[in-house]
Amino acid sequence: MKILLACNAGMSTSMLVQRMNQAAQARNIEATIMAVPISQAMSIYPEWDIVLLGPQVRHQLKAFVAKSGGVTPIGVIDMRDYGTMNGENVLNTAIDMINRGND
Repeated sequence: MKILLACNAGMSTSMLVQRMNQAAQARNIEATIMAVPISQAMSIYPEWDIVLLGPQVRHQLKAFVAKSGGVTPIGVIDMRDYGTMNGENVLNTAIDMINRGND
């Protein structure tokens, strides 16, 4: 599975990416997880199974959903999980959203 995280500059989510990778490895889940700036995410999202926006760019959600046409699941990372860098919870959220599709 391919999980794309988007934030203002793509840097604040780098630790979260590491924690998500650790959680995926512990569960033997094959995952490619990357963090990029929101501007880059807008152009590469079709290559990913899901896009999760950092809480600081949640105001971009409607525009992102409209651009994706509902094909790619797009959500916002829970502020508490983001603040505590809870990679396990964010990974679980991504997996649940991928499994549900765009319900």
